[in-house]
Amino acid sequence: MKPATLVLLAGLLALGSSASARSAPIEPVPFKVPAKLDDVAHLVSPSRIELGGWLGARVKANATNRLLNVDLEPLLAGYRKRPGSHPWIGEHIGKWLHAATLAWVNNGDPALKAKIDKAVADLIACQEPDGYLGTYVPEKRFGLFKGADWDVWSHKYNLIGLLTYHQYTGSRPAFDACRKMADLLASTFPARRSIIAAGTHGGMASTSVLEPIVLLYRFTGEARYLDFARYIVGSWDEPNGPKVLASLAAGKGVDETGNAKAYEMLSNLVGLCELARATGDREYLDPVIHAWEDVVANRLYLTGSASAGEHFHEAHVLPNGVGAHVGETCVTTTWIQLSLQLLRLTGERRYGDELDRAFYNHLAAAQDPDGDDWCYYTALEGRKQYDAHITCCHSSGPRGMALAVQAAYLETSFGGRDAVLVSTLETSKARLLRDGQEVVIEQRSEFPEAGRSTLVIHASKPIRLAILVRMPTWSARFASAIQGVDGVESRAQDGFVVLTSDGWKDGDEIELSFDLKSKQVDGGVSNPERAAMTWGPFVLAYDEARNPGGVPAQAVGLIKGESLKRIPGPALAFGGKVVGRNADDPKPAVFTPFADAGATGGAYRVWLRAPGVAVARNDSLLADAEETRSRPGNVEGSINDGEPETFVVTFDGRKAPEDWYALTLREPATIGRVVFRHGRTFHDGGWFDARRGKTRVQVRREAEAPWETVGELADYPT
Repeated sequence: MKPATLVLLAGLLALGSSASARSAPIEPVPFKVPAKLDDVAHLVSPSRIELGGWLGARVKANATNRLLNVDLEPLLAGYRKRPGSHPWIGEHIGKWLHAATLAWVNNGDPALKAKIDKAVADLIACQEPDGYLGTYVPEKRFGLFKGADWDVWSHKYNLIGLLTYHQYTGSRPAFDACRKMADLLASTFPARRSIIAAGTHGGMASTSVLEPIVLLYRFTGEARYLDFARYIVGSWDEPNGPKVLASLAAGKGVDETGNAKAYEMLSNLVGLCELARATGDREYLDPVIHAWEDVVANRLYLTGSASAGEHFHEAHVLPNGVGAHVGETCVTTTWIQLSLQLLRLTGERRYGDELDRAFYNHLAAAQDPDGDDWCYYTALEGRKQYDAHITCCHSSGPRGMALAVQAAYLETSFGGRDAVLVSTLETSKARLLRDGQEVVIEQRSEFPEAGRSTLVIHASKPIRLAILVRMPTWSARFASAIQGVDGVESRAQDGFVVLTSDGWKDGDEIELSFDLKSKQVDGGVSNPERAAMTWGPFVLAYDEARNPGGVPAQAVGLIKGESLKRIPGPALAFGGKVVGRNADDPKPAVFTPFADAGATGGAYRVWLRAPGVAVARNDSLLADAEETRSRPGNVEGSINDGEPETFVVTFDGRKAPEDWYALTLREPATIGRVVFRHGRTFHDGGWFDARRGKTRVQVRREAEAPWETVGELADYPT
């Protein structure tokens, strides 16, 4: 039977990580004040880790295609000539310095190092004699002034960026600039006003400076910085404060704490981890763990991020569409920071599992696969919206990706032995100082193609060492085998395979095997009657661009027991079968990682109709229809995805006699009602010119039949 088409027709549409390039690793400047709550697992200098494989390629793209190519002039302009172009323009250079420094320490790129050196010198040159290093004029500093209410926030990121640079270069000018900034902050608050009165979101923005203030205390040993940190925490309990610590200590959820703004709250929790580490006081740490558990249990997407509209919401309220502003990349990055903090402090597997979830899914999904651009929000269905503008998320995402290197291998101890915590299954290498010598742990992995990996030990002499390999929860089976190596004890403990020996020799190998196959995941309370597909740590998505002529994403249903097979090729892709409206007519389908879905502009969806679930009676009869329009225009969206935030246009800078949008069904259908929602209106267009006639609704009953007008938008303005 020939297809039927429905069209909206009008007159005139108005115009309107690569391998390290150095021989000697770069070690961080040591703290003067040792931790009183010592880490169970210690970070390793990024210069000692080479991360390859799938995730390593994303890390490399981040460094070479984003961080190395960023135009820094717009990020420094607000410091050179105050005020800056917008209230939070000051945050970006510090974020870039943080990410770029970690990337350079990892890959040794001299061009990146030269760019960092110049940026540091240029930024410090903008610091005023009293230590001020913000982008506001004198009369609008450290308060909640109109257009000038992110001052402490910008200083926070300058502190983080310059302290990171000092940590790996020993730069005295950068260190001195940080002290001047901190001294100015400590003399301003609370003497001139409360720090709560100098930050948005109930003061959570300004008090998130807690993290670098504690780090500065540990670098200097000067008690006044610790006193200032304690003041910051105490300010939360002021009458207008967000009560962060008290609320969480009382067992409340993150949605009931402060104004539930996710990015700012998580930033404060990262600071509390540093304060707990510096003081040994568990009352700072236990509420953070409670908050983390609350997010995982109630507010975390399957893809490893949180927040809708940038806030935490009631338990299991996790909307998926573009209009919900899902998973702000700043939130994803700060969630990664928090999980890495807790992995360090506790050594518990669960934190590594959530790092996997975030790195392989929501963070990578926000990153353009080429590494140059980022999404501000990343929905679980719809179309991705990469951009190249200066935004908080465009500056935050690269920080999160740079942290993937340090999350891969950590130093620890076990049973009185030096130990290595292996938290990656990617091809990789770590050069660690253990048992008085440098030992290299090399991993040769077939992940993510197959569930096999080999750890090879390189040491100049026999070494007494424990190796703890995290057994990821996404694998139901995890086994190790050692051939031809004497005196090795192996056991599973607390989510790790623990292998100990008093005499590991150069060339000893450990074979790892694990499950790497597709699984169906039930949508649970948040997504009833829906299911998703996964492959190892990867959450998969159905991408229309990979399924031309196939079932539209919003109409896809999964088949019970259907397993996916790897499709050969350079990009990860998996084949299987799905159903559309007709559950008795399976169709071939291609699935891609959520991280890659939508990269070419196609509509995609993670949560699909669960097996056995019929198409809802109120679903649009046009759900399976193919979209066309009279001319391409300059926006790629959809008029048929049920998502008001996505749209298309026919605007191409020229006038046309008429324009139309059409939907072609696969087979005729009886349609009782057509709902038209006006799209986006811009300064130069976005409406139909209806002076010569109202916008018409037309159909043709067969492919080549004449168009029949069946209605019009009678109330559409002329």
